[in-house]
Amino acid sequence: MEVLYNSTRSNAAPIKASEAILRGLSQDGGLFVPDHIPALDKSLEELAGMDYRQTAYEVMKLFLTDFTQEELKECIDRAYDGKFDTPAIAPVREAGDAYYLELFHGPTIAFKDMALSILPHLMITAARKNQVKNEIVILTATSGDTGKAALAGFAGVEGTRIIVFYPKNGVSPIQEKQMVTQKGDNTLVVGIHGNFDDAQTGVKQIFSDRELAREMEGKGFQFSSANSINIGRLVPQVCYYVYAYAQLLAQGKLQAGEPLNAVVPTGNFGNILAAYYAKQMGLPIGKLICASNENKVLFDFFQTGVYDRNREFVLTSSPSMDILISSNLERLIYGIAGEDAQENGRLMAELSQNGRYGITGKMRERLAGFYAGYADQEETAEEIRRVYHACGYVLDPHTAVASAVCGKYRRETGDQAKTLIVSTASPFKFTKSVMDAIGGSCDRMGDFELADQLSGLSGVSVPAAVEEIRNAPIVHKKECGAGQMKDVVKEFLGI
Repeated sequence: MEVLYNSTRSNAAPIKASEAILRGLSQDGGLFVPDHIPALDKSLEELAGMDYRQTAYEVMKLFLTDFTQEELKECIDRAYDGKFDTPAIAPVREAGDAYYLELFHGPTIAFKDMALSILPHLMITAARKNQVKNEIVILTATSGDTGKAALAGFAGVEGTRIIVFYPKNGVSPIQEKQMVTQKGDNTLVVGIHGNFDDAQTGVKQIFSDRELAREMEGKGFQFSSANSINIGRLVPQVCYYVYAYAQLLAQGKLQAGEPLNAVVPTGNFGNILAAYYAKQMGLPIGKLICASNENKVLFDFFQTGVYDRNREFVLTSSPSMDILISSNLERLIYGIAGEDAQENGRLMAELSQNGRYGITGKMRERLAGFYAGYADQEETAEEIRRVYHACGYVLDPHTAVASAVCGKYRRETGDQAKTLIVSTASPFKFTKSVMDAIGGSCDRMGDFELADQLSGLSGVSVPAAVEEIRNAPIVHKKECGAGQMKDVVKEFLGI
């Protein structure tokens, strides 16, 4: 059955998957959502016998119904190849009393590789299918990981350019160096004087600027997005939840149909939304556990039914979660509002105007499958230390937030169901925070010296993604204020 895509903010005619991928964001400012969630059409036992590429095809074919089998398989084969350092692509590692889904084996050692390795191929295929002649300009805001993963995916891809905005003082040193050393004539990286929410808001404003869109059309350009607001980012993320469950089934760790809780370190809400979609497809996921750091706007939302970004923005050791406007939550709100675009649009307007909105009691009842928790800086460091000393397994700060929240959930509820903790980044991306937590002598050491020390402690080789930037020259030095982002875009495009 064909899946079409609606905007969360209007009742405009639905569009095909390839069109939604190309547009990224609806003209009315809404996000594209499937008109229904398709059910898995392979049994869990069948899925347990598949590798990652086969699993990805079985999931994505159900959402991207206007892609042919040949087109989709070619995109998948190009994405999930030797650029990942393990044939498993997304292995599940048992440590202590939990299973960790390692999503950091791609070229930039963060979970964004899982979707951003395939998005350029989906986008170019979609452009070809829709007879698009314009050059596609990827415009992205990043809180740390999306930027490099998107740059790595689109660098040198014919018919595209990519512009990445990041908060100048809001990412880790290794995250920043990964971005600013990126080669490619079609790439631009800009540090903004502000936080991630400023960058994300600026990108959304540029997307909705119709006058700029007309200027770009006249010069042969059109915008699209590599952020998780793009449905072409979200659909590939559903795949690894299905694959993780199937791996555990194949290994005899689960019985078919046995519920598996999922704990997801959450910032922009895309990763946990993908788990929610997987559950709606029929995957036996139990509780969806939303883990926040001290920017706990999502925790407070699930506790009270009020989303309120009017609070202090905290810089933490888990910068990819330092977010107060969780864009993908809008897709969930649209769903629990009964797919009422008018009601969702009203709530999003409240958020834009007043920085807050509240949902109804009936809507809150539809969130019963979620649990929310948070871990502060001290708890995060303690969890890194605890797991390392108990198991010899090293967590990055984002994964440590999820692991700490998992412990809180178990103590609070007594639920001892088997649990998948989503490990979103390599600890080698956050060497100082990790080594401080473990107890290494790192006061006077640089990030690359710390990476060497971490390698010695963990017995894991320094990843190629870190080695390749150790002595790489800085390519991108541009900075701007949040209000200058449009001017930077126009300058890069020669408009």
